Amino acid sequence: MATYELIATAAFGLESQVAWELKALGHADQMVEHGRVRFRADEVGIARASLWLRVADRLQLVVGEFPARTFDELYDGVRGLPWADLLARDAALPVDGKSVKSMLTSVPAVQGVVKKAIVDALARRHRLTVLPETGARHRVLVALREDLATLTLDLTGDGLHRRGYRDLVGAAPLKETMAAGLVSLARWKGDWPLVDPMCGSGTIAIEAALQALDIAPGLRRTFDAERFRFLPVAAWEAAREEARSRARQDREIRVHASDRDPEAVALTVRHARQAGVASAIRIVRAPLRDLAPAETRGLIVTNPPYAERLGDGPEVESLYRQMGQVVGRLPGWAAHVLCAHESFERHFGRPADRRRKLYNGNLRCQLYQYRAVPAPREDAGVEPDGGTLGGGGPLR
Repeated sequence: MATYELIATAAFGLESQVAWELKALGHADQMVEHGRVRFRADEVGIARASLWLRVADRLQLVVGEFPARTFDELYDGVRGLPWADLLARDAALPVDGKSVKSMLTSVPAVQGVVKKAIVDALARRHRLTVLPETGARHRVLVALREDLATLTLDLTGDGLHRRGYRDLVGAAPLKETMAAGLVSLARWKGDWPLVDPMCGSGTIAIEAALQALDIAPGLRRTFDAERFRFLPVAAWEAAREEARSRARQDREIRVHASDRDPEAVALTVRHARQAGVASAIRIVRAPLRDLAPAETRGLIVTNPPYAERLGDGPEVESLYRQMGQVVGRLPGWAAHVLCAHESFERHFGRPADRRRKLYNGNLRCQLYQYRAVPAPREDAGVEPDGGTLGGGGPLR
């Protein structure tokens, strides 16, 4: 069975989580680079990675790499790659490009040269003068960095964050891949409660439930590579059957989502149902100040609003102060907060135990990680706070 060199792309700061996911899939031989992880896989491995990668943005097949300081070198290098082994004669061929610190700075010109070289290579193999491009989409990416050209074939189509369950979103939505990354960074395995008290459209809670129930995030969608002739249908069927057999729908987990906004709660309910995890998530309408879980330990993972979303700096600063007060009265509970506000820690009331720089789209954020404060000893006469999450009953 043939093996291929692949690239799993990732948001800045999440490369290590993608590497961990790939290792769990059996791809220990890998190279972690800025914004991507390289590895090798066969046809079934490509299908499994497509279905199971939660944090990666895209999966690409490396067709070739070579130095290209001139357009002639670029044309010759591209034309010499094995396109006819990968592409059908009627393949639709959109070409995207980028150039960083390269002598070839005109991206449109680079894309044009690459497209012409691929078409010429295919036309020569199939003895055609015109290629119809009426078949499956085969998106080609040319990346020039310091005069090294890397040609890849996109296997994903719509980004891997498109799980298929989220069709309506609120303002400034958090990508599914980023939400999965936050849960992964927290090392949460479903053994204790996880709460998002500002759930928005429910993405963090849903991604947490998918992980804990071992449900493949790509099981409800399709991929461009499923129509590629060099990837057999049997490989995809085997990978999907394996994914269906692994799901642990009967596992009892404690994932909770709440929001003060009734529209956000309605979106969360809708998306949880479409993701197939509605029965695993307790969803209520409640303001942050009412968060008082009954358990003595757990994890809060949330992406609170910031000024661009609420439109009022003092309002978000007040929210962050309230968040610090709420977490402060929950001994035994850790909190991971993704926020773009530069003064978050000051308003929260204490510095984070750890910080991690992440990018939510193009927005630079920090993941503020607060370890759980030990609960007071019962023999000291102080009991941990109990209570409810909103008005919907105890957190269980």
